[in-house]
Amino acid sequence: VEPNQEFHGLVCEGAKMLPSKFLTDSFRDRHGKIINIRHLYQVVKSINEWYQERSLTGMVSSAEILSGGILRLQVSEAEVNDINFRFLDRRTGEPTIGKTQLDTILRQLTTKKGQVYNRAQVKRDVERVLSMGIMEDVTITLQPVGDSNKVDLVMNLVECTAGEILPDVGISSRTTNGLLSRLFGGLGYSHCNVFGRNKKLNLLLRGGQIDSLCHLSYTDPWIDGDNKRTSRTVMVQNSSTPGTLIHGGDHPDHGPITVGRVTAGIEYSRPLRPKWSGTFGFIFQHAGARDKEGNPVIGDVNNNQLTVSGNPYDYTLLAKLGGVYRDSGDHSSTMFVFNAEQGLPILPQWLRFNRVTAHLKQGYEIGPARLMLSASGGHVEGNFSPHEAFSIGGANSVRGYEEGAIGTGRSYAVGSGEVSCRLFGPFEGVIFGDYGSDLGSGPNVPGNPAGAHGNPGSGYGYGVGIRMNSPLGLLRVEYAFNDQQVGRFHFGAGHRN
Repeated sequence: VEPNQEFHGLVCEGAKMLPSKFLTDSFRDRHGKIINIRHLYQVVKSINEWYQERSLTGMVSSAEILSGGILRLQVSEAEVNDINFRFLDRRTGEPTIGKTQLDTILRQLTTKKGQVYNRAQVKRDVERVLSMGIMEDVTITLQPVGDSNKVDLVMNLVECTAGEILPDVGISSRTTNGLLSRLFGGLGYSHCNVFGRNKKLNLLLRGGQIDSLCHLSYTDPWIDGDNKRTSRTVMVQNSSTPGTLIHGGDHPDHGPITVGRVTAGIEYSRPLRPKWSGTFGFIFQHAGARDKEGNPVIGDVNNNQLTVSGNPYDYTLLAKLGGVYRDSGDHSSTMFVFNAEQGLPILPQWLRFNRVTAHLKQGYEIGPARLMLSASGGHVEGNFSPHEAFSIGGANSVRGYEEGAIGTGRSYAVGSGEVSCRLFGPFEGVIFGDYGSDLGSGPNVPGNPAGAHGNPGSGYGYGVGIRMNSPLGLLRVEYAFNDQQVGRFHFGAGHRN
């Protein structure tokens, strides 16, 4: 029996990712001592575990004792040799020609040639490509390169249908009239991969007895040549919404009043920090009150001006700055949204006001149920039209009240709590409670619309509801009582604002 040599040094080959300090610490107290095979096996095991914990593909492939008491460890790391893309037909699964530009996909990947294959990193890259909204399925396969430790990554891509025409059906929450008069319908066209560059084009035409909307937007989710992942959206919109919240209600000479807005804007958005994103943009608006024939209306039944300028329409140029915080995105996550808008009086008659709003949501998992708490508030300062004030009450505010029936203020605060639980299939049950207030700011709105309607300025509501995930999106039916013990149904589409 001959003893092993004394340990006098270590040579480690092939380890590009493994820190030298990790090996130094493993053999720190072994110098000059007989090489212990059990200790060597423990070191090999710890090295392999180091790679596994970091989702890296690497391991010790051999260990031997050289003359002079030198240990030689050979580490094999799977190096990414190349990244290839293969488009597959969504019906047959056979290779096909893709419409997406390859550099549009490649810039989403953090995995690069020459680095060690990282399973977690590749998984995140797959999720990033899926989040573009232009792929139906994305998978990764590995192909060894000869007898080397290198591998080729093959990304299999199944593209979605880029352009779609979809029906648009819903229920307006901006009016207190009957259910039938609140229904609207229309058509929307959406193209999610213009020029094969993941640029988005959306066109929506909507009409109803009260609401109408024509919206066109074009979004570049990642401006070419920008390394900060900045997106840009250009939008133009023409809308007509109920003017029931304007003080005095229907005009005896003009009938129901609507508010017409022609809006155009540009907005930039980019990630700021992990979970944070910021927006900045400019919005131009041409807005005014109109009668049922579409003719401008300057004053209401009490001779209060419906525009600040006294002209048929007000003009506003808003500079917008905002921030969004999103947590993990699951049901127990946190979301915070902050927006500030400043009216720029480029011309003397243009509106000049500042509006600040904030919204916070926090979810909690409670066994099979989910608790969602939310709070929102805002304030506007300066000269503005009454239809730009905050409206409190209704399906997206305090349920149990009609739209705007609590108040119309320069300031507002609304809080809500909901407990929901899945029932069966696509159905979900919910119980809720809401509270809202204009914080005493109603009389400071031009014309005091809340006072003209006799609104209380604050109130609460509570009730139950059923929600259903349908092919048209989330549909909501809720019944609530307000603090006057008056009950009413609320119908809505999509999640509450």
